[in-house]
Amino acid sequence: ISRVLDEQEAVQKRTFTKWINSHLAKHKPPLEVNDLFEDIKDGVKLLALLEVLSGQRLPCEQGRQLKRIHWVSNIGTALKFLEGRKIKLVNIHATDVADGRPSIVLGLMWTIILYFQIEELTSNLPALQALSNSNSSVESTPGSETGSPPMKRKVVNKYPGNAKKALLRWVQSSAAQYHGIEVKDFGPSWRSGVAFESLVHAIRPDLVDMELVRRRGNRENLEEAFSLAENELGIPRLLDPEDVDVDKPDEKSIMTYVAQFLKHYPNPHSETDGHHDELLLGSIPTFALSVPREERKMLRELKVFLDQLERDVLRAQGAEGNLTDKYQAFKSFRVQYEMKKKQTDPLLQPVSRDGKLSVDQALVKQAWDRVSARLLEWHIHLDKSLPGPLGVIGAWLHRAEMALRDDIPIHHAHEETANVIHRKLEQHTEILKSLEPHRQTFQQIHRDRSVNGVPVPPEQLQDMAERFNFVSTSCHGHLIKMEFWEMKYRLLSFLFLAESKLKTWIIKYGRRDSVELLLQNYLTFIENYRFFDQYDIIFSALKQSAEVYVRSDSTIDEAEGVSRFLNETTAQWKHLALEVRSVRSMLEEVISNWDKYSSTVASLQAWLEDAELMLNQSETVKRDFFRNLSHWIQQHMDMNDAGNFLIETCDETVSRDLKQQLLLLNGRWRELFVKVKHYARADEVDKLRQDYHDGINTLKMFMDATDEKMTAPIQVSFLNVRAFTQDVEVIA
Repeated sequence: ISRVLDEQEAVQKRTFTKWINSHLAKHKPPLEVNDLFEDIKDGVKLLALLEVLSGQRLPCEQGRQLKRIHWVSNIGTALKFLEGRKIKLVNIHATDVADGRPSIVLGLMWTIILYFQIEELTSNLPALQALSNSNSSVESTPGSETGSPPMKRKVVNKYPGNAKKALLRWVQSSAAQYHGIEVKDFGPSWRSGVAFESLVHAIRPDLVDMELVRRRGNRENLEEAFSLAENELGIPRLLDPEDVDVDKPDEKSIMTYVAQFLKHYPNPHSETDGHHDELLLGSIPTFALSVPREERKMLRELKVFLDQLERDVLRAQGAEGNLTDKYQAFKSFRVQYEMKKKQTDPLLQPVSRDGKLSVDQALVKQAWDRVSARLLEWHIHLDKSLPGPLGVIGAWLHRAEMALRDDIPIHHAHEETANVIHRKLEQHTEILKSLEPHRQTFQQIHRDRSVNGVPVPPEQLQDMAERFNFVSTSCHGHLIKMEFWEMKYRLLSFLFLAESKLKTWIIKYGRRDSVELLLQNYLTFIENYRFFDQYDIIFSALKQSAEVYVRSDSTIDEAEGVSRFLNETTAQWKHLALEVRSVRSMLEEVISNWDKYSSTVASLQAWLEDAELMLNQSETVKRDFFRNLSHWIQQHMDMNDAGNFLIETCDETVSRDLKQQLLLLNGRWRELFVKVKHYARADEVDKLRQDYHDGINTLKMFMDATDEKMTAPIQVSFLNVRAFTQDVEVIA
């Protein structure tokens, strides 16, 4: 039993790793898991996987020096995200995942696969609806972040086993039963490989000879089924023959792999007039209400036409014949396709204001996309089949057309959009470099109507000439447009960065050391990033590319749009620059108030302790101690001013502590001040008293001197009288 469990764990690990990598390849930038138990520990790739699966942006701690605390934080973010989707996590803890515990990691991955792939793809199957009628609820949950796509409408099952039963019933009804194959489970029933081959045959009958399959061995069938699914259907190869050709194949691994076929099943059989088609739809956002009955009928007829057209194209593509005949056959199908599409495009207008399609419309859209892909694949093959250098030019021409047809991809992150555009620009530039050499070669072939004496189909050559002319006239203008759009998103990314940094600086602050760190972060960022210079560089490049773009595109609407964008971003930058510049003075003011508050609190607390002891001393001692009370009144005011400023600017925890501290200190101050406030003017009273005594003494001395003069006897003579008078005048 232990050996079997170890083998199943190893198979699950390989299968889940391949499944994860098939999705992480879509991440920007692409990521890869090598050792599942090790690579999942820091939570970075786990969050990236959830972003790809959900279409939402998730916060992630990243960097070369991540510590365990960051690992646990990332994994915790992932688990909270899953719990927010009402996904039940049983005994799965962040620390266990960070430890790389195999059973926990595999359990978490299976939960994700079950929810995001198996339940999502089977949620609308009739089998699941019947099973879930009384124990499930239908929810439509929008994405939680701005700009993220809405969640698909799905059945949220209280019992995950329902998804397994629905998937098994789908296999039994859609593929296996048409070949007399009995599929009872997701274990031994798949060992022979016949069930896998029947799934491939159900999607592409031309790929599998079921009679031959029945006569072959297990390993050969399994290898062919897995190879065909990967190479022809685009289904990632999650299993190897040795994983399945065992006594007890791993059920979860097989379910994970089989569920992928559901997305590629093109024409499900049903006896319910197409209702099965509707319920199998899982990859296109659809609207629950259907279109009117007459249009519904037309859409169903169109679906039948497209399915038949796809089969005819596949048959014609594999038929024998020379290149001229094959190209004419291709053109015939292409004309049918274009004419039908032009006639039926109005039927595919969304039925709801938010752009969603009805289930019938979505099925037809899928069919259109498949036929279009088949025709394009055939066209590329025909052009590559041309002799000598003309085949090389044909392949180049398709790459150039694809580059011109490519829409500018808009991502949630502006920087990512700019980077993708830049990569496309590099590809486009390489294509443009090849234009002139290919043009010269093609003109010579077009004149000769042959390659080294070998004739080429004239209709195919003429079509290539027209396409070459289109590429030549459009390529340079497209390059200019892409250059403008890259700089546009560089600027938007810069403004977004400025706003993001501003939000980290203009916050409710913590204690002094954290504000000091914030100031250092601010100064480092502004100086190292050359923040304000960087804007000037980006905006200058944008303005230059905008001028070139407007000159190359003569449409008034486009010119007005570019001008409006430049004006709006300029106004946005003016506001942002002002805010960013003010951050430094704000942080310095907060630090200054912390310094003032800390120093005044410390000194005031010490003085209060001494002052409270002085209340029991003699009046003379008290008067002497409280002589400088006015100084402490000022200190008390400074403390409250700084404290109230910090309460307003700091976070709730710090503010609460400050309020409590001020409440206690102010309480002690009030209680003391009532008793000693009369000492507040003690120095002034002492000075007045001293001035009074000094005045009395001066007056007494004056009176004594006057009395002495007035009573002193003098000899009467003119000179003596005159001297006496002068003395009295001096005294007066």
